[in-house]
Amino acid sequence: MEIIELGPDRLPEVVGLCRRALDLPEDAAEAPAVVATLADRAAADRTVLRLGAVRDGALLGVLVGSLSATDPRLGHVDLVAVAPAERRRGVGAALLTEAETRLAALGASELLLAGNPPHYAWPGIDVRYTPAVCAALRLGYRQDRTAWNMTAALTEGSPALRPTEAAEQRLAAHGVTVRRAEPADLPALTAFARSVFGGTWDGELAGSVGRPDAGTHLAERDGEILGFAAYGSARPSWFGPMGTAPAAEGSGIGGVLLRRCLRDQAAAGIVAAQIGWVGPVPFYSGVAGARIERVFFLYRKAIKGA
Repeated sequence: MEIIELGPDRLPEVVGLCRRALDLPEDAAEAPAVVATLADRAAADRTVLRLGAVRDGALLGVLVGSLSATDPRLGHVDLVAVAPAERRRGVGAALLTEAETRLAALGASELLLAGNPPHYAWPGIDVRYTPAVCAALRLGYRQDRTAWNMTAALTEGSPALRPTEAAEQRLAAHGVTVRRAEPADLPALTAFARSVFGGTWDGELAGSVGRPDAGTHLAERDGEILGFAAYGSARPSWFGPMGTAPAAEGSGIGGVLLRRCLRDQAAAGIVAAQIGWVGPVPFYSGVAGARIERVFFLYRKAIKGA
C-alpha cells in the first residue's frame, strides 16, 4: 500500500468508495455532494489536500484535508473513508499520519478532526462511526468539543411543513417582505451576515443562493435585510445557516424563513432535513418539531512545536 495525492480525475472513484464506506445511509446517499464540496468546491478559497491509499492502483481509502482560510495555522481533516474490506489494517491511520506531515509542512501547527466552514459535511466525527473515534484516540487526538444536529421530518403532517401564509401576511402588515433570494441579493446578504454574525456564513450563503439543490429566503423592510435562512450549501438535505437581526428577534421572521426552506427541501423529495451544528435547540424543536439526532465529537492535536 502507498499513499498518493489524488487528482481531479479520480474523484469519481472517491465518490464510489464513499458510497461503500460511509456506513450511515444518509451520508452514503449524498456522497457525490460531499465529495464535490470538500474535494473540489472548497479549493476555490483554501488549500485542499486529497490523499488516497492505493494498492496495485486500487483505491483502498481516501482522506480530504484542508487549511483554514481564516487561520492557516489550523489544518482540518474533512473526510476519511476506508473500504469495508480494508478496515482495521492501518489504512486510516496511515492516511491521518500522512495528512499530519503534509499539513504541518504547509504551516499548520494543529490538526482538527472538525468541519472547516464554509465547506464542510459534518461538524466532526459522528459518534456512531465508532472505529473513527477509536482511531483518533489511538493517534493522540483529544476531544475538545461536542456538536449536534437536529432532524426535521419533511413528511405529510410534520410541524416543519406548516403553512406560513398567515404569518407572512402579519409581517407584511408591518412592512416586512419575505421572498426567495436571487443572485443579485448576494452582496447585501453576505454584508449583512458578516456585520451581524461574523464567521463564515457569508461563504455558506454564496454556496446556497442560485445553486441547484440549494436556496436562500430573506426578510426585508424598505430594502433593509432583517433575516435570512439557507439550505443546501454543502449537502442537499442540510439546512442552515439562518440569522435574524437582533432588532427583529421575536417577530416570527425566523420561523417563516425556516419553514419556507424546509418546504423547498420537501418539494425536492427530501424526507428529513438535517439542521447542522445547532445552537438554539428549543427554537427548532418548537417551530419545526425537530429533534436532536446526530451527535459529533470534535478533536484536535498539535502537529508542530509544543
